[in-house]
Amino acid sequence: MINEVVKLITPKRLEVFFEEEKMDTDTVVVKPTYMSICAADQRYYQGQRQKKILDKKLPLALIHEAIGHVIYDPENKMDKGERVVMIPNTPMTDDEVIKENYRRNSLFRSSSANGFMQNAIYMRRDRVIPLKEIDDEVGTLMELASVSINAIDSFDKESHSRRDVIGVWGCGSVGYITALFLKLTFPNSKIVALGTTKEKLNYFSFADELKIISEVDEDFKVDHAFECVGGKKSEEAIAQIIDCIQPQGTIALMGVSEEAVPINTRMVLEKGLNLIGNSRSGYDDFVKAVEISQNSHVQEYLNNIISERINIDDINDIHTAFEHDLNNDFKTVMKWNL
Repeated sequence: MINEVVKLITPKRLEVFFEEEKMDTDTVVVKPTYMSICAADQRYYQGQRQKKILDKKLPLALIHEAIGHVIYDPENKMDKGERVVMIPNTPMTDDEVIKENYRRNSLFRSSSANGFMQNAIYMRRDRVIPLKEIDDEVGTLMELASVSINAIDSFDKESHSRRDVIGVWGCGSVGYITALFLKLTFPNSKIVALGTTKEKLNYFSFADELKIISEVDEDFKVDHAFECVGGKKSEEAIAQIIDCIQPQGTIALMGVSEEAVPINTRMVLEKGLNLIGNSRSGYDDFVKAVEISQNSHVQEYLNNIISERINIDDINDIHTAFEHDLNNDFKTVMKWNL
């Protein structure tokens, strides 16, 4: 079957490709309906990745946060029109030890495989999950929610049991959802959200305490911390976390940086700290994210970080969405009409 795929050719240049798709009994065809833009997609679109990476990966269809409805299931196990969230990570091998999102040969849409900016998505059956009672626009946040679930799950397994105070550094979308899900997972813990902008921190109404990073005093301590800053500012955030965290605390690293980030290993050693790297997510994380997000109150909180909604009727609308997203505090959601 011939499929229309919108690909990024060079930074800020998109073109439509016609590609042949293969079908088998394990393939479900999904029509994408809503998508949201991630910072990783922006880095490709704006040309902020290293040239050798862009030369290797482009042309590439962007977007890895999307929902859609089933248009064809050869085995009729899913109803036509059924709403689903699509999992961008595709494991190619089984491994009883390593999670699917950390296996080096797994494919990830909008990075090592085409993303969801297509007319139809030919998905492996185990890569789609019914969306259930979740609004369409909020459904696009399930990928981001699953990333937080993955990080919290690893933290829960690796950290010690004293969790009186947990700090979340970063007042963007990752920090917001991670802080929200931490509060839901550990209701007896004090969740402190830390960021640079008071206006954005005010969205974190579910947190027990809000702090501006520049105003943190020497007496402030946390048992564990989540770093959700990324980029150049992650160095400053990690340094502050190491200063504030109690001995043998766990630091969950979630922020993505293009350049190497210096870390004060002397204090990591002196305090006996545990650093956990977290990236992407897998099937089980999506299942948990969907289950948690069916709660109406959780959906209300998630809906708060949808900053802009844009209808995509042609390629020019895609350019508009990416440009507007640069100035949004949180998430840009696209209604995919192509």
